Amino acid sequence: MSFQPAVLEGVLERITYANEENGYTVARVDAGRAGGELLTVVGSLLGAQVGESLRMEGRWGSHPQYGRQFHVENYTTVLPATVQGIRRYLGSGLIKGIGPKIAERIVDHFGLETLEVIENTPERLIEVPGLGPKRTKLIGAAWEEQKAIKEVMVFLQGVGVSTSIAVRIYKKYGDASISVVKNQPYRLAADVWGIGFLTADRIARAVGIPHDSPDRVKAGLQYALSQSADQGHCYLPEERLIADTVKLLQVDTGLVIDCLHELAGEEEGVVREPVPDPQNPAETVTAVYLVPFHRAELSLAGRLRRLLRAEEDRLPAFRDVDWEVVLSWLAKRTGAELAPEQEAAVRLALTEKVAVLTGGPGCGKSFTVRSVVELARAKRAKVVLAAPTGRAAKRLSELTGAEASTVHRLLELKPGGDAAYDQDRPLDADLVVVDEASMLDLLLANKLIKAVPPGAHLLLVGDVDQLPSVGAGEVLRDLLAEGGPVPAVRLTRIFRQAQQSGVVTNAHRINSGVPPITRGLSDFFLFVEEDTEEAGRLTVDVATRRIPAKFGLDPRRDVQVLTPMHRGPAGAGNLNGLLQQAVTPARPDLPEKRFGGRVFRVGDKVTQIRNNYEKGANGVFNGTVGVVTSLSPEEQRLTVRTDEDEEVPYDFDELDELAHAYAVTIHRSQGSEYPAVVVPVTTGAWMMLQRNLLYTAVTRAKRLVVLVGSRRALGQAVRTVSAGRRCTALDHRLRGTPHPA
Repeated sequence: MSFQPAVLEGVLERITYANEENGYTVARVDAGRAGGELLTVVGSLLGAQVGESLRMEGRWGSHPQYGRQFHVENYTTVLPATVQGIRRYLGSGLIKGIGPKIAERIVDHFGLETLEVIENTPERLIEVPGLGPKRTKLIGAAWEEQKAIKEVMVFLQGVGVSTSIAVRIYKKYGDASISVVKNQPYRLAADVWGIGFLTADRIARAVGIPHDSPDRVKAGLQYALSQSADQGHCYLPEERLIADTVKLLQVDTGLVIDCLHELAGEEEGVVREPVPDPQNPAETVTAVYLVPFHRAELSLAGRLRRLLRAEEDRLPAFRDVDWEVVLSWLAKRTGAELAPEQEAAVRLALTEKVAVLTGGPGCGKSFTVRSVVELARAKRAKVVLAAPTGRAAKRLSELTGAEASTVHRLLELKPGGDAAYDQDRPLDADLVVVDEASMLDLLLANKLIKAVPPGAHLLLVGDVDQLPSVGAGEVLRDLLAEGGPVPAVRLTRIFRQAQQSGVVTNAHRINSGVPPITRGLSDFFLFVEEDTEEAGRLTVDVATRRIPAKFGLDPRRDVQVLTPMHRGPAGAGNLNGLLQQAVTPARPDLPEKRFGGRVFRVGDKVTQIRNNYEKGANGVFNGTVGVVTSLSPEEQRLTVRTDEDEEVPYDFDELDELAHAYAVTIHRSQGSEYPAVVVPVTTGAWMMLQRNLLYTAVTRAKRLVVLVGSRRALGQAVRTVSAGRRCTALDHRLRGTPHPA
């Protein structure tokens, strides 16, 4: 690389790569060279938009593969001075409401004065043919916001914050952005999605907050707890929390202990409480909770106990019925007899206030649920059906012939996460049935139970051997814990017709630690490929070419790739790029939007990756899947039709809430069902290979499973039982003395 400082001026033509985390960008710039030759520039071009004229300071260098490059050390935006430059600048999609056509009209009218007019007298834009007062106002406001964001960007550039996060900081705090970042950087981790403690800590260091500041240590403790909640724990034992925080912050243990005690005294800090040691229930450990998880655990346990003990009964008809008569009426109605286990579950659901039904595939959970609903409706009961995901709710609705909704929609969750239905305004229901209950995390289960009216019956249905919920807690497992107060039935008998399915047979084999049969079945295959990279490529070929050719399935709608992990050659991240190329390739006539390392196109299969209570009718939740139905560079917006048939708009600066979903991790697939699943099982994912992970993947398939990878990796997955329980004390609270809610 040349060590001679240099300056390069040019128009940013396109961004070929951008890392949203650190702002590192590879871009092509038109510096007005003869023949229209574009130059490659690399470095932090945080906040620079296509179409802008840039003055870049840096050094020339050369790359063995990519040739001559300009390494940018810093840059400033220079407003373009030529009519052509202004036209390109405005038409780049930089300002909401101005696309290439409107840019042309505005520049044709105002020429070199264009930018001055938008800046100082935007009301004059109404002079342009076809621009009404509404559009004029929008352009003026978008220009102002762009200017204000630029100012924040310039400040944040110095502390290494990515473009999308800078935009979000600005949206959250507006004109106070710079002040918050300078004086209270740790607030960002709590207030702004996408900023974790580590980013806030980097900003804090850049603005001069000391390494051993108590604010830093308290924020670090809360970060360690929220990280553990992301891994499923409701609390951490105090000693483990202290050790984790010391390691994270590289500070003195005594300082961490002092700050933890201070934090425990603060209203929204943490709660310390002795609970039974999960490893040795005869001993206790000091559990440290974030406040919302502690409240939810107390409340959920207290409310379940109250529901169980409620005097009133909203299904009184089943207290003293003649079950023989009832069951023979039911058999005539459904055309099938219940097995003894199923019969016990039906009676339990209709006579007990809270009941749990669990069991694997092919054991008749669905038919049992349908029977419970039929009987309750025959007695004119108000039945409410729900499931944690849109797909699971749809399936429950098809099964029972009654309307089912997601739990979020049922409770009408509002911005901020509060529910319209709770203990003060309970659901109007005599029987509430929740399917896929293994997906219920502690916080959602608590919201749901709050809304069940006293005297109503609650039936939770799910497969406890699947992966636990993505969110913190193991609610279904805790309710099934030995010695607990909640009555339950576990269905174990596989029905004859289900025994003919290789998918069902192998799911049960995997669950009992026996390798699946991979030869001689028409619906379960193993393609052996030892090399992880080759296995990734073969997975794509199987999903997009071989399955559609042999089984006539649609690769976008019917086939789902499920991977143990996100990273690596056979991980969801890499496979999504390859699958998108195969299923939704770029077309010159179709607009697309590059965001970070991803490109979004119409027809893309996408998934929401955070709970956003502000979106859609009742929020859009982590795991919601949909298809991109429109994309407008002019409006800087794309629209997704979700699997609940809702059209949800996303502004381009919100695209880090979306990920492609051609391949998803097995964790994210919970509660969904697909005609065919393809699962790479490779030694590259060794640490993730566990029995309940593989079992969950296989049970997502209705008709067909194809495993791609090595027999050794498959053996590891079948043998390895998930290590250790999650840290939760719900089972203890359910057995113990009732707590106030």
